[in-house]
Amino acid sequence: MTSPPSASRAPVPLGVLLTAIVGVGALSIDMFLPSLPTIAAVFLADASTAQLTVTLFLAGLAVSQLVWGPLSDRFGRRRVLLAGLALYTMAGTACAFIPGIRTLIVARVVQALGAGSGPVIARAVVRDLYEPLRAARILAAMGTAQALTPILAPVLGGWVHALAGWHAVFLVQGAFGAAFLLTAAGVVPETNVYAGAPGAEPLPRRVAELLGHPRYLAYVTVAAFMFGGQFAFITGSSFALIGVLGVSPTVYGVCFGSVATGLMAGNFVSVKLGPRLGIDTMIRAGTLIGAAAGLAMALLAWAGVASVISVVGPMFGFAFGLGFVLPNAAAGAIGPFPRMAGLASAVLGFVQLTGSALYAIVVSQFYDGTLRPMTTAVATAGLAALVVFALLSRRSTTTPG
Repeated sequence: MTSPPSASRAPVPLGVLLTAIVGVGALSIDMFLPSLPTIAAVFLADASTAQLTVTLFLAGLAVSQLVWGPLSDRFGRRRVLLAGLALYTMAGTACAFIPGIRTLIVARVVQALGAGSGPVIARAVVRDLYEPLRAARILAAMGTAQALTPILAPVLGGWVHALAGWHAVFLVQGAFGAAFLLTAAGVVPETNVYAGAPGAEPLPRRVAELLGHPRYLAYVTVAAFMFGGQFAFITGSSFALIGVLGVSPTVYGVCFGSVATGLMAGNFVSVKLGPRLGIDTMIRAGTLIGAAAGLAMALLAWAGVASVISVVGPMFGFAFGLGFVLPNAAAGAIGPFPRMAGLASAVLGFVQLTGSALYAIVVSQFYDGTLRPMTTAVATAGLAALVVFALLSRRSTTTPG
């Protein structure tokens, strides 16, 4: 076994790259959103079919993590990350030359399979280098910077779409992938000291061990519910804001970015308060904020209030609560499992993303030309996260950090 780089001397370029690749899935979704209504029109697809380019991307991102995580436990973080980024780059570029909606959906899934290597391995590397409470702070700090992705990506996507069309959006994504790949080849060390160690239990048994751990299950579930609410907004917001409220693709990007500043603010506050309040307290506060914001947004929609402010304002609050939940849930879930940090990160990501994709697919079937389905979905997810975490976290008497 080799020794990982000292956590206290982890190189700055490595931290920058990890922050970037955690957001590669968000980049691939958010940058594409302003083009979604146009692609639906060009390929004569209805809204629910066009949304599959987003929801099935998320499903592919989720499934791929169950591959990349265990592979990084077995063969090391570095080589597995490079393979994933290479696949992402090639598939993302290919999306620009797709002739139809069904083929585009398939290509997006392949792109997602490569993108899944980024977040799962980045979280595992943080676990390799830091203990749980510090890992939560590092993940929150990374989340503060990484929240720029959903702020800037739809704005960039809207500009690229306006200047050169939707094909160019995928060419830009391929260029980002190539930049990530070349940077990773230069700065990512091997941090997994257990890589190549014999005697690992079969994968199903290790998964069962994770899901049988009460606190792991609580962290995974709360992250899935809260991200499900955010993803209901992600997949439905272009149709809600552009289709229902009539904003332009460029203005939509600004609205979406405004919501994402809530996530950045939540992560920033989590960095400051997390070490003093602890992982569970931060999660409880985040779910309470998210539930209240989601409920306010849904009540406004059902009361007939349909405006940009009535959507963007409460979603800012929901995203703020999400910034409390995600880094702390990730650190709490992965921390107790140093020998299978990749798998713990992968199962966390798989449940979070698969649940979100299925939730968004169901919500899309209720689209009725109003704000009600999307806002109700956000409120339901926030309330479920609040209640379920309160119930599941009581099953254990030990509290990390």
